[in-house]
Amino acid sequence: MNIKRLDSTHAELYKKLRLKGLKNHPSAFGSSYEEEKEFTVEEFKSRLKSEFITLGAFKSEQLIGIVTLVKEKKNKLKHRANIYAMYVDSDYHGMGIGKSLMKEVIKEAKELDEVEQIYLSVNRENEAARKLYNSMGFETFGVDKRALKIGDTYYDEEHMMLFLS
Repeated sequence: MNIKRLDSTHAELYKKLRLKGLKNHPSAFGSSYEEEKEFTVEEFKSRLKSEFITLGAFKSEQLIGIVTLVKEKKNKLKHRANIYAMYVDSDYHGMGIGKSLMKEVIKEAKELDEVEQIYLSVNRENEAARKLYNSMGFETFGVDKRALKIGDTYYDEEHMMLFLS
C-alpha cells in the first residue's frame, strides 16, 4: 500500500471511491450520493486542486482509501484543522489502511503553519471509526444529537479533537 497526496490527475479515481462511500455508507457523511453523483469529473478535479489536502491510499493503481484535511482560514481559528471525508473501501477493512491514512494526515497537519489541533466528527454508531480515532489520541468533546437525518432516521455525531503538541 502507498499513500500520497491526490491531485487533479486522480479525479476519476477519487470520484469513483467517494461515490461508493456515499452510496454504501450514507450515515458516515454529511453529503449524499444523490447530491454528488451528478458532479462532473471537472468538479472533482477542482476539489483536488483546492487548498485542501486530500490523501489517497493505493493498492497498485487502485485507490482504496481517502481522507481530507482542511486548515481553518480565519485569524482566530488558524490554529485548527478539520478532517473530513475519511473512507476506506469496505473490501479493505481491517487491514490497517484507515490507521495509515490517519497517521499520514496527522503528520501533514503537524507540518502546516500554526496548526495546533485537529477536529473531526464521526457517526456515534460507527464503532470501528470511533475506536480508530480514539487509538490515534482523539478525544470526544461533545455529541451533536440528531446531526444527520436520512429519511426518517436520525444519527448522532460525536465531535472529537486531537492536540498536536
